[in-house]
Amino acid sequence: MAERGGRGTSSGGDSSLDKSITLPPDEIFRNLENAKCFAIDIGGSLTKLAYYSTVQHKVARVRSFDHSGKDIEHESPYEITVQEEITARLHFIKFENTYIETCLDFIKDHLVNTETKVLKATGGGAYKFKDLIEKKLGLKVDKEDVMTCLIKGCNFVLKNIPHEVFAYQKDSDTEFRFQTNHPNIFPYLLVNIGSGVSIVKVETEDKFEWIGGSSIGGGTFWGLGALLTKTKKFDELLHLASKGQHTNVDMLVKDVYGGAYQTLGLSGNLIASSFGKSATADKEFSKDDMAKSLLHMISNDIGQLACLYAKLHNLHKIYFGGFFIRGHPVTMRTITYSINFFSKGEVQALFLRHEGYLGAIGAFLKGAEQDNPNEYSWGENYAGSSGLMSTSPDLCPMQRARSGTFDMFEMDRLERPLVNLPLLKDPSTYIPDTVDLTDDAMARKYWLTCFEEALDGVVKRAMASQPDSMDAAERAEKFRQKYWNKLQTLRQQPFAYGTLTVRSLLDTREHCLNEFNFPDPYSKVKQKENGIALKCFPSVIESLDSLGWEERQFALVKGLLAGNVFDWGAKAVSEVLESEPQFGFEEAKEKLQERPWLEDSYSEWIQRLKEGPPHKCALIFADNSGIDIILGVFPFVRELLSRGTEVILACNSGPALNDVTYSESLIVAERIAAMDPIIHSALTEERLLLVQTGSSSPCLDLSRLDKGLALLVRERKTDLVIIEGMGRAIHTNYYAALQCESLKLAVIKNSWLADRLGGKIFSVIFKYEVPHK
Repeated sequence: MAERGGRGTSSGGDSSLDKSITLPPDEIFRNLENAKCFAIDIGGSLTKLAYYSTVQHKVARVRSFDHSGKDIEHESPYEITVQEEITARLHFIKFENTYIETCLDFIKDHLVNTETKVLKATGGGAYKFKDLIEKKLGLKVDKEDVMTCLIKGCNFVLKNIPHEVFAYQKDSDTEFRFQTNHPNIFPYLLVNIGSGVSIVKVETEDKFEWIGGSSIGGGTFWGLGALLTKTKKFDELLHLASKGQHTNVDMLVKDVYGGAYQTLGLSGNLIASSFGKSATADKEFSKDDMAKSLLHMISNDIGQLACLYAKLHNLHKIYFGGFFIRGHPVTMRTITYSINFFSKGEVQALFLRHEGYLGAIGAFLKGAEQDNPNEYSWGENYAGSSGLMSTSPDLCPMQRARSGTFDMFEMDRLERPLVNLPLLKDPSTYIPDTVDLTDDAMARKYWLTCFEEALDGVVKRAMASQPDSMDAAERAEKFRQKYWNKLQTLRQQPFAYGTLTVRSLLDTREHCLNEFNFPDPYSKVKQKENGIALKCFPSVIESLDSLGWEERQFALVKGLLAGNVFDWGAKAVSEVLESEPQFGFEEAKEKLQERPWLEDSYSEWIQRLKEGPPHKCALIFADNSGIDIILGVFPFVRELLSRGTEVILACNSGPALNDVTYSESLIVAERIAAMDPIIHSALTEERLLLVQTGSSSPCLDLSRLDKGLALLVRERKTDLVIIEGMGRAIHTNYYAALQCESLKLAVIKNSWLADRLGGKIFSVIFKYEVPHK
């Protein structure tokens, strides 16, 4: 369940809804007054509501000063303004049907700007509750086909949420093993287990067919279970099964043959006959054991059926969904075992993190076709999403009883479509993150503690970025509480938002900052540091130009590494920068590890420059503002340009820590061009191109980059990729394989990470890689 502290839109009042749930209604139905259109999916026990809203939030804009007059004397190269921006957000809320009437009343009382007169509805309950919805909301209910909505929703989450798909592993340290999304999601098999079983082959966005099914499904388990155990509630029946021992009821191979059946290669513990012992044993069987036997019987039947259809249609991806699954560990475990057995390990049972929302997402997409939502990329808003929760009795007892809880899921529409970097060697196996904190308990404990300890500094920085705001302290405290709660959730449920990584912890923090209107806490720091570094640029260039070729190459690399020291996201650095205001470029060089570096391919790089032809085009992913971009990256860019190499300089689309943004890079480049003819001519002749990455993260996911950047990489025949910085080259992409030459370089500014990699703080990574032919 989501934490307290979310940005609400109204007080909510003292209603029956307030009394029946644990969160204020305005923290559940967020931004409801700006809702534009609705969709709903009503199942047998759960309602999933979807609505699209416009969200108004603050953004920091930079604008160059007019240099025609006295403004040239400005200390900073640009001014910062905070403006309001409107973006689109999708909200999904899941709750029990018992709350539907009070929820509809709350929605009715808070609808202000809705533009729609029609509500798209799907699910069996759409018929049952049609009259109630139309009466309460005054909207016409337009019913949509259940399977069409499910598949549209499934396609949508597979394309837009990187860590959507997981395999279930009950006996491992982490229940959920998340899969890498393949860039081409089709074809796949969707096995929807509701009352019965529907098996659908999905080939394209709009082409799918029902290829089979079974009348033996979730309804069978529920119905027979009720007859056998007198237990009427589905979740209680599953709870019984979780405690049961099916071998007390089922006849095993060893019960028939006295052991394994070696001729057929059958294990002695394999079920030979479900409920087989009940025919001959003269005793009462426990409800727990009967429920467990029934669950195995139905799961095995479904698993074998799914495997047969997958083999018949040559499909290797099977996604399971429906109310029979619903995130229950017991059902996921039995389905997984069944698929693994009948496919001999060739097919994996896969589940979806947002499986419960697929119908609602699909119904929304059907109602919003005129807005072309599939033409955009979307990203999960961690600040407003509940996350995946374990309901395993032994892992998380507090999560077992889910009655009265409301799950939320939010997605923000991104400004630009995101695609793979065309130079990835194999997009289907690319994993951005270097360390999986879900698996590595020691690393997880360290990084969660690290982010907790850094929280005071982030709050202080957020308030300092808005000195004229009357409510900055209040909002900063709400941010603190929200992010702290997220960290505590991740301690208990590290899989809540997919694979837990340093990147996801950083991104969650950025989402929470944006939630409380702190769009760029480091804006003033960056403004000041950019101004100081620009003044130093001419002398740095003069010094470099006085050196011989080989000496200059080392000075350029050392400058690039020294620039990368200036990272306010690293505690060891921020403490130095705050306590030693005079700490600058030369002091940073002194901090660097002497060669040989921790990872040192410098000699191979120099040999390549000496003996090989100039690269046609280099793509550089820049890191920090100030000294890093101006005194480290731009001199390096200038040298490449002088060799005859075109350069694409990619910077973040939005702010994160003190990382340079695309809009800041444009102003910095303009100021440098005014001082340097090589940069000036390269910009004029479009041999130096500044682009945005499509990201607002301190890390780098090469599978989600701005489409315009990807097109430019192809067009310019890029043959060198340079990734700079600890977040982009160590926390992510350390093991990324590319089709072309690459340079990954960074200074390790975290002592724990340095120790993990076998070095010390300020150790250097200089990794030059050439793809194998």
